Amino acid sequence: MKVIKLREGKERSLLRRHPWVFQGSVEKGKADSGETVRVESHDGSFLAWGAYSPESQIRVRAWSWQASERIDAAFFERKLATALALRERLAVASDGVRLVHGEADGLPGLVVDRYGDILSVQFLASGVERWKATIADLLLKLTGCTRLYERSDASVRSLEGLPSVRAWLRGGSEDPAASIVTIHESGWKLTVDVAEGHKTGYYLDQRENRARFAQLVEQYGCKSVLNCFSYTGGFSVAALAGGATRVVSVDSSAPALARATAHVRLNGFDPRRHETRDADVNTLLRDLLKTDERFDAIVLDPPKFAPTAAHADKASRAYKDINRLALKLLKPGGLLLTFSCSGGISADLFHKIVAGAAMDAEVDGALLERLEGAPDHPTTLFFPEGEYLKGLAILKSVD
Repeated sequence: MKVIKLREGKERSLLRRHPWVFQGSVEKGKADSGETVRVESHDGSFLAWGAYSPESQIRVRAWSWQASERIDAAFFERKLATALALRERLAVASDGVRLVHGEADGLPGLVVDRYGDILSVQFLASGVERWKATIADLLLKLTGCTRLYERSDASVRSLEGLPSVRAWLRGGSEDPAASIVTIHESGWKLTVDVAEGHKTGYYLDQRENRARFAQLVEQYGCKSVLNCFSYTGGFSVAALAGGATRVVSVDSSAPALARATAHVRLNGFDPRRHETRDADVNTLLRDLLKTDERFDAIVLDPPKFAPTAAHADKASRAYKDINRLALKLLKPGGLLLTFSCSGGISADLFHKIVAGAAMDAEVDGALLERLEGAPDHPTTLFFPEGEYLKGLAILKSVD
């Protein structure tokens, strides 16, 4: 077994069970991509077993802190079984569920979502890439699914020196319709394309927030709703379910908007209550202000503006701008659901950004709730970086 020795004093994060070892912490030692290595402190003490990544700034991702552990097929079967057992205990009321959430489930770089009878999987780091065939077979064995689509096309793959992959890994068909499945969520039906959709096909992390939005729309009598960065209209369907009579979905993807329209019809809502705008959100918000349009509720669910803390300043300005515009567009007493999925923006910083936006918009509001990712996207005590999705539900003041 190859050994990676850390510089003096650089063992503290592993001792705290944080799974990442950065390049600058390594004193000596090399291995092949994804190879299991023994990580030792400067004095030679065992710290962890991990997967080596020669191309990444995260040079080692820890598998286990037990010296007696063997990193083999049986190890991955135990880890996967534990992750699946947790989802059983969570009893998610949907057949769209995240089964494995990377580091939070002790499997760094592995994301597994189940959409009906299809598994959609991302292998995002060298370690899980090396064990891909084993993990794929185990997932089918443990879930009973027969089809597994690989969505290893996220940009982080390039940081690992790995190529982009988007293809059926197990089962599947050349028929484009084979990658489309209908899932059930909060009594609604939503179609997901695991081959062409964002991420693994859909944003399961917003499941509970969509359901909560429907409740808030009903509670506060919101009739006109603007859903920004709407993608395939999950929050739009929620708004209609909550009693909204006019919902405007805004996105820069015409295919996503077409699917949003299909979702409105699929759930039996009057299509005349739903409009789509193929537009840049920032530009559209400004145009709406000029035409003096106002809404009872607005959803801001933008893409990741800050992948790391290094991008936080630029991202903060972008978040502040769209929130300022949205707060101006809200009617007095209106509801704003605003989110950040940027790992480089903490929940505390996001709150401050939105407060600054309110100051610039010269409005006040009541913070109704803090929102976060769905429970099948867990954040563990030892890996706070997993808390990437954060949101605020705000009720604009009436004066």
